[in-house]
Amino acid sequence: VQLQASGGGLVQAGGSLRLSCTASGATLYYYAIGWFRQAPGKEREGVSCISSISGSTYYADSVKGRFTISRDRALNTVYLQMNSLKPEDTAVYYCAAVPGWGDTVVVGLDPRDYGPWGQGTLVTVSS
Repeated sequence: VQLQASGGGLVQAGGSLRLSCTASGATLYYYAIGWFRQAPGKEREGVSCISSISGSTYYADSVKGRFTISRDRALNTVYLQMNSLKPEDTAVYYCAAVPGWGDTVVVGLDPRDYGPWGQGTLVTVSS
């Protein structure tokens, strides 16, 4: 399933943004969802993920305590709440999914385990 990330923008350091991840034709509750980012000249890196069904969450050390991933089953949306943003958080953010096939599946933060990739959303944090 191809997902769409939205909600990016320009924010000052210390500010907050909430990104949304949506899909058409798929129920995200049954997918493991990951958030990733790619800064200019850098490889894509995992930021956070949530397991299918159980909703267990995981974070990269660089965002732990500042970012929160959550899921709204009724709206079929996965969010990434980003607080205390830093200039180094500037990147294009993507979400991607792995099907859980009816089970709780934890995939982790390796972007090679996810796909396909949709359009991302740009987050720019000014100092």
